[in-house]
This record gives sequence, C-alpha cells and structure tokens, in this order.
Amino acid sequence: MLASGSPQRRAILEQLGIEFRAVAPAVEELSEGSPEWLVTENARCKAEAVEGPLVLGVDTTVALDGRTYGKPPDRDAAGEVLGALSGHEHEVWSAIALREGGEVAVRSVRTLVRFRRLSAVEIDWYLATGEWRERAGGYAIQGRGAALVEEIEGDFWNVVGLPVAALVGLAPELVVGGRRSR
Repeated sequence: MLASGSPQRRAILEQLGIEFRAVAPAVEELSEGSPEWLVTENARCKAEAVEGPLVLGVDTTVALDGRTYGKPPDRDAAGEVLGALSGHEHEVWSAIALREGGEVAVRSVRTLVRFRRLSAVEIDWYLATGEWRERAGGYAIQGRGAALVEEIEGDFWNVVGLPVAALVGLAPELVVGGRRSR
C-alpha cells in the first residue's frame, strides 16, 4: 500500500514493477523543524494513517539556507521559490517509512541540486508549464524542470519524490520479489 496521492511516486513504483494500491492519507503535514526531521515525521505519519499489512509513506522537502520549501500554494509562491533557488545549491530531503504490522522502519535521503541562474523570463516560462503544482520546491526535475538544473549530487529519484536506493536497501524483496505482501 502506498500512502500517497503523488503521481510521481506511483509512476516510480510502477516502473520498478512493484504491485501496490495508492491511498492518499488524511494527515496534516508538519512544516516546522529541520528538513530531515520534517520528512521523517511526515513519512511516518503517512505510513501510520493508512490501513494495510505493508504501507509505504513518503515525504519530500527542499531546503535552502535553513528554510524549507514544500509545495507552493500558488503560482506567485512558486515563482518566489524558484527565484530563491536560482543560482544556488539546495538540498532535497526525502524519507520513506515502511510499516509492517506494528513496526515502522524509516530511512532518510539527502540529494544536492544546483540550479542555473534563472532569468525572470525563464521563471515565467517554467511557471506557465504548470509543473510546479504539487511539487516540493515548485519544480519537477524529471520534466521541463530539468532545464533549471545545472548539477545534481546524489539520488535522482529522491528529487523526483521516491528515493529508490533507500527503498531497495530497506526492503529489497519488494523489487526483486519475495514474501512481503503489498
């Protein structure tokens, strides 16, 4: 069971060949605290909010200079976030929480992303794509947002929204087949 409404996370699990059902959890996400703590607690809350024998909760945030950026609520806010990220290196933090019965295992991942210096025209172009909606940090690296990025250090899939290496490390049998039910 995937405790998420994210189409990106669904697509990644499908690409890996993992059978699952997705349910958007009814949780209020935390927004204050260190990036690693935020994503860890949010992922844990999501995993605990959905019923199932095996539940995967995931959360992602973007951090720059001590400030975290979740999903911008509107176009103006997305433009402000992209402007702040322009020409800078930021962190993308994700956590996965895998709940099986009463046990919850959690892993967090940090990826560094450097944006090119963006002009106002480039930011307006990207905002017009609509990709910024429902994306931590207001961009989708796997889409047109790739044009904003100069360099990445770490797990690309983490920036998309699901750190695959961490998931495989936590539960390799989900990918290669095995005993766990989904």
